[in-house]
Amino acid sequence: MADSATVKKVRELAQPLCDELGLFLWDVKFEKDGANWYLRVFIDSDGGITIDDCEALHRPLDRLLDECDPIPQSYILEVSSPGLGRKLERPEHFEVCIGDRVKLRFFEPKNGSKEASGVLEEYSEREITVSGEKIPLSECAFVRLDDDSDFSFTDSE
Repeated sequence: MADSATVKKVRELAQPLCDELGLFLWDVKFEKDGANWYLRVFIDSDGGITIDDCEALHRPLDRLLDECDPIPQSYILEVSSPGLGRKLERPEHFEVCIGDRVKLRFFEPKNGSKEASGVLEEYSEREITVSGEKIPLSECAFVRLDDDSDFSFTDSE
């Protein structure tokens, strides 16, 4: 099963469990790291994630994965928070983060800098608005939640 098919199937299995537990399924990644394959499931909630939240999803998801057996090779299942500086990659990531501070890295300098931060105000499939400035997503190497305030849209370091 291809990685994207694996991720899709695991998302389908994990989403109802997350809904039942009041968790937001942030992302699923199936990737090789060294000699091992890892199935990484990232969850979030309005109040943040605790180890108990991770365990509450890990146990039933592990059982469900054993029953459905969507992954032929052996792997290590990890359930965790996506972290403070998480990347915004999927439409739902941008949508739930409207009003939050984000950090952007551009492919080419914009306003004299390859990095900026500000408040995510709007999202569409092709562009975001950050602190009043419309930015095509095609110009961004990444967009992530801003876990510090080292720079802003007006900085030109």
